[in-house]
Amino acid sequence: MDYCSLLLPCLVSIGGGLVFGYELAIISGALLQLRVDFALSCVQQEVLVSALLVGALLASVLGGSLIDWQGRRRSIVFSSGLTLAGTVMLLISAYPALVLGRATVGFAMCISSMSCCIFVSELVRPEHRGVLVSLYEVGITVGILAAYAVNYIMADTRYGWKWMFGLAAVPTMVQLVSIWCLPSNVQSNCAQIKNQEPTRGYNYLSLFHTKDNMRTRTMIGLALVLFQQFTGQPNVLLYASTIFYTLGFHSHTAAVLASVGLGLVKVLSTLLSVTLSDRVGRRPLLIGGCSVMAVSLFIIGLLCTHSHVQEISCVSKGVISNTNITKTHETHITVKNFNETTINSGILPEVKPSVSSPLNSTTANWVVLLSLMAAVSAYSIGFGPMTWLLLSEIFPTEVRGRAFAFTSCFNWSAHVLVTFTFLHLIDAIGLPSLFLLYGTIAVVAAAIFCKILPETKCKSLEDIDMELRLNRFYQNENCCGSLTRRNGEPQYHKVDCQDMDMDKG
Repeated sequence: MDYCSLLLPCLVSIGGGLVFGYELAIISGALLQLRVDFALSCVQQEVLVSALLVGALLASVLGGSLIDWQGRRRSIVFSSGLTLAGTVMLLISAYPALVLGRATVGFAMCISSMSCCIFVSELVRPEHRGVLVSLYEVGITVGILAAYAVNYIMADTRYGWKWMFGLAAVPTMVQLVSIWCLPSNVQSNCAQIKNQEPTRGYNYLSLFHTKDNMRTRTMIGLALVLFQQFTGQPNVLLYASTIFYTLGFHSHTAAVLASVGLGLVKVLSTLLSVTLSDRVGRRPLLIGGCSVMAVSLFIIGLLCTHSHVQEISCVSKGVISNTNITKTHETHITVKNFNETTINSGILPEVKPSVSSPLNSTTANWVVLLSLMAAVSAYSIGFGPMTWLLLSEIFPTEVRGRAFAFTSCFNWSAHVLVTFTFLHLIDAIGLPSLFLLYGTIAVVAAAIFCKILPETKCKSLEDIDMELRLNRFYQNENCCGSLTRRNGEPQYHKVDCQDMDMDKG
């Protein structure tokens, strides 16, 4: 592939990620203005926020067939057109149009996320696949930061929410132009093989069959998407300012800087993961990331029990006012403080009296902040990019789109469940116990991945498919040791990229 052909897939991947991250995060600032302009009730706010997730869930159910039948490239073009149409709807000053626009954008965003990762993984050579597919995650993190920046800039602008929604058209056009400029004769290596060889007749039910080891592949995919959500990462990002407030960072400047710092750490860590994915391998990054997350989350949970923590309770509010927000703590919190917190779900945290601490609360709070950054960094190196990279590699070409959509459906469902139960779980078991629970789940994830996860570094998609069909996981020597199957058959042995190339010759 020449330089131009390599650049265009990069822009396709990054553009799709930018749209994904931007659309996820922009609602936090837009909703702050919309609730005033439209006098939205709590239910209306929740419907508006949930519309994006409902659209994404619908796309995860229907989009797989679209991607497999119409192709990856056409699906990306279709999703870009839908995003632009949804963006136009969001500029209409009517509540039904806003809900429909957000649902349309959510549907398009999910189609784009699946088809981009698959398209790029099939288009590029094995030695470039890890970097280029992981660029999608880089785009997501940059999109989230861009959304926070736009939220801050447009916070006091009349009808600023229209600019917030409208600017999503910029990365969408970048993606559309990039995919459109790819030569029409460019198709993925797997697509060429599919045209040359008879298909194996896969369908959705094939994902649960033992034939070609499909059940194991599905189990790996579900483990990836479920564990990345149940380790609590969405809550760490969406409720970052709320968590920092409960830990004693009461000033507006401290909360904003802490949240921005968390976002910057996420971007830098994702960039590091991109450079390491094709050098170190998927297994070490994912298992190592789970391990670091577990340690960091345990530290947070243990120190929260000794820190100057304010507990949060879940209180639904229709319209926010400064009086509502200033509950039991003397520090006054303005509406702007909640620009990146639970405003986006219409749920407002109520602060309860602080717990006395035998330790130095300032030191403990800073350790907690560093642990939060370590957890976010570990997620961004492991779960963030590796999940989507592995999902684009482990399934056969004929059913890859539908398999990706199936696992994506569970991903979005888990995302909704984890996000909307966060404050209620704090009410039930407390913030320290919740972080300890997340840490325990991260330990379980690392143990399961050590058992079932194959290494796909430096391998073509055809070789990965062959290994999985034969139950032969070729591991790199640095990938946490070799795997063994439950049946005890001596099928696993080390084969590096050079040996595989010689075998092909």
